[in-house]
Amino acid sequence: MRLHRPLLGINFFAGDVSAGLGPYLAIYLLTTLHWSPGQIGVALALGGIATVLAQTPAGAIIDVTRAKRGILAVCIVTIAAGTVSIIFFNSAIAIYAAQIALGAAMAFMGPSIAALTLGIVGRENFTAQTSANQAVNHAGNVVAAVVAAGLALWVSSLGVFWLVAAMATGMLVCVAMLRPDEIDHDVARGLDEEGDNRPDRTKPSGFATLIEDRRLLVFAICVVLFHFANAAMLPLVGQKLALNGDAAHGIAFTSACIVAAQVMMTAMALFCGWKADSWGRKPLFLIAFSVLPIRGVLFTLWDNSAYLVAVQALDGVANGIFAMLFLLIIADITAGTGRFNLAQGALATLVGIGASCSNLIAEWVVQLAGYSAGFLFLAFVAVVGSLVFAIFMPETAPHAVRRHAKLPMEQAPT
Repeated sequence: MRLHRPLLGINFFAGDVSAGLGPYLAIYLLTTLHWSPGQIGVALALGGIATVLAQTPAGAIIDVTRAKRGILAVCIVTIAAGTVSIIFFNSAIAIYAAQIALGAAMAFMGPSIAALTLGIVGRENFTAQTSANQAVNHAGNVVAAVVAAGLALWVSSLGVFWLVAAMATGMLVCVAMLRPDEIDHDVARGLDEEGDNRPDRTKPSGFATLIEDRRLLVFAICVVLFHFANAAMLPLVGQKLALNGDAAHGIAFTSACIVAAQVMMTAMALFCGWKADSWGRKPLFLIAFSVLPIRGVLFTLWDNSAYLVAVQALDGVANGIFAMLFLLIIADITAGTGRFNLAQGALATLVGIGASCSNLIAEWVVQLAGYSAGFLFLAFVAVVGSLVFAIFMPETAPHAVRRHAKLPMEQAPT
């Protein structure tokens, strides 16, 4: 298939815009404004809480609206303005308000991009386009992290905030390149024939269809546990690296961590695009889950900066696989229901819950017992999550399900 270039551009610039300021903001608050780890945890959690509250309604709105491009544009402008406002207003109230605005905008961004992708390329090409989208998204993060490190070391530690605004501008240009007539809004919400046994395929299914699906329930639990185990690791590493230094070097080291992880994420996105249909979703997702406890333990063994950056590269394996399979598994489960974006929004709400709890609780664990205790706590959560997924989550890839269903008959004696 021919990849859709404006979608690739949107995802490239979104690599920095949608990634958020979490790690950089933590360092800025710690070293420049001298906030305590507990206060930093509240600031990071507020953005996640705002996302939690807005995410499910955002998915429902994206399902029904035909103004997907306009909503995405408003979100981009909000993120750019909120990011820049943090460096002009240093009060706790202003920073908390900015985090809330950023969190609410990001709630709409993910479902908007996924819906536009599905509506433009269709289900048949969704895996290939999503793989490419994720690869260029991670590449955008690499570019942004390298530039952020350079700005922090040789210009200003505040340069990363302006960088987000610049990337947002590029993203807006790519959104403007999307043609309204190329978006099939029915397909964009998952309202197509594949996987749908309902007699009326012109209307979305009821909400009970999602609630009663055991696969979606198990996946939801695993999503929470995955992000509970993962979200706080990079901010904690950044703080650990910056503890005996300054904001500029802390941001530079954090950028090195991001580059190491994003290079791996790019490779994982391409690998998943290659193997997600032939292997199925479950084996790949188990690989992602198994990396988290290993990474958490390794962070406790040595404080050397180069070592910590190398360990952080493992984040690319876990998050690269998760970002790709998250959308594919939801698309599998909701095929034909017309509730793709609602389900995506609801599960992204749980991503926010997991991430917010991770940042809030891990920061307090660090404040009470130190960084090693914080990393081990997150590793334990990851072990629990991987066991839940391995035992209770079935395969969702349509071709894999069909293959497994036919296997006993094929193996029967003739």
